[in-house]
Amino acid sequence: MNMYVQKIKEFRVEKGLSQEQVARAIGVSRPTYTAIEAGKQKLSLEEAQKLAKLFGIGVDELLSGSTPNIEKYKHMILTYLRMDISKDGKIPKTKLAKLLYLADFAWFYKNLESMSGMQYRKIAYGPVPDTFFRALDELAESGKIVIDRKNDDGKEMFLVSEAESNKNEKIKTLSKEEGILMKKIAEKWKDKKTHEIVNFTHNQLPYFLCRDNELIPYELITQEDPDMVY
Repeated sequence: MNMYVQKIKEFRVEKGLSQEQVARAIGVSRPTYTAIEAGKQKLSLEEAQKLAKLFGIGVDELLSGSTPNIEKYKHMILTYLRMDISKDGKIPKTKLAKLLYLADFAWFYKNLESMSGMQYRKIAYGPVPDTFFRALDELAESGKIVIDRKNDDGKEMFLVSEAESNKNEKIKTLSKEEGILMKKIAEKWKDKKTHEIVNFTHNQLPYFLCRDNELIPYELITQEDPDMVY
């Protein structure tokens, strides 16, 4: 049975939608949607994208059938932004994405569960969950972070920093042990260039063994050499 079948009805009910409403929203008949929800018919990629948008979740979240902790993930973002990773407090968006990935997979390596529950996908610039972009947008819209654009040798770069007005927000979703691990990861990579951390994650087994656009199984990190976990 496809993973999303376990959650798709739950997502629909949470939104207070009928099967008929969802069927119309994704452009299929009610019997077809009923078959999808029962696991008797597979979702097309287009249907999955429409469903994810309707439910207000990422495609990865829908297809994996998991419910990541987006509030905790946002707190992981803020935690890294508060660490001495750069002199001006601004972290390149791509580097920030890789730091979050390393935290989730390194925590799984030790505890067989990720910090946030995010589902990471193999894309050209490295492993990243669809929710990363949503989380940044929501943090920026709420005034908690600032995203600056910078031109670096003709290439546009996005730099992320915490807004001054948000620096008193208490972070309660992360345990002391999780914070310690994130600090160790930050210390290792704070003086490294973005391309260095990108190359590192590309050479790890989880990224290397997956196909393009495929969800990356957390279990692959347990086969990695300890020195290559982060």
